[in-house]
Amino acid sequence: MRNPLRRVLLILLEVAVPAAVVAAWWVWSANADSFYFPPLAEILRTFADTWVFERVGNDVVPSLVRLGAGFAIAVAVSIPLGTVLGLSTVVRRVSEPIIEFVRAIPPPALLPFAILVLGVGDTMKIFIIAVVCLWPVLLNTIDGVRGVDHTMLETARVYRVRGLERLRRVVWPAALPQIFAGMRTSLSLALILMVISEMVASTRGIGYFVLQSQRSFDIPEMWTGILLLGLLGYLLNAGFALVERRVLRWHRGARASALQ
Repeated sequence: MRNPLRRVLLILLEVAVPAAVVAAWWVWSANADSFYFPPLAEILRTFADTWVFERVGNDVVPSLVRLGAGFAIAVAVSIPLGTVLGLSTVVRRVSEPIIEFVRAIPPPALLPFAILVLGVGDTMKIFIIAVVCLWPVLLNTIDGVRGVDHTMLETARVYRVRGLERLRRVVWPAALPQIFAGMRTSLSLALILMVISEMVASTRGIGYFVLQSQRSFDIPEMWTGILLLGLLGYLLNAGFALVERRVLRWHRGARASALQ
């Protein structure tokens, strides 16, 4: 009885706290006389006029395509590479200085290089997103592969489970929780770098819209872009959480059984 009641209370709190914040913002902004903080009611009206169908194709879709492409490239590269580095101590020790050096470079510092080499089109933006998203997934994959129980590996060796079959049945399932943790972090970074890359030498995208609105002093429009980014971040994280929960359902079941 206690667990269902607690679950209901948590859901109520999850809804009540954001609602209280929105209500406080509504009341405060209604009486505010600052040009830079327009009333929330005006922002929401502008949001409906700006983003409901009008600019979806011009700004939202290109931004999401860049984000998705960069994130997918990072995951596709980092999981195989992290698996190799996690399994081989020699390869990991040799490549570690290079990885740490490149990882230490601040992402905005790569923008001039990317613009010079790749131009100002979508390729540059996808490259920046992919490079930044690479590291969390890569490092978590390395740690996850290195942390696989040696008993499981020895058991697979005894039963002659080798090569790709061992990766598919033993190594990757054991490392998957940490890989997903890295992917969740990378997804947040992808949204940030999507905005930053679109604010530099771009002609469309949500980041471009926010910057142009600020430069032309269209403050309500600027705030609608910020709200849209927050909503996209929330929805992307919620969608990823659903996928993670479904894929790692076995992992939660195993942990629950171990705690009993």
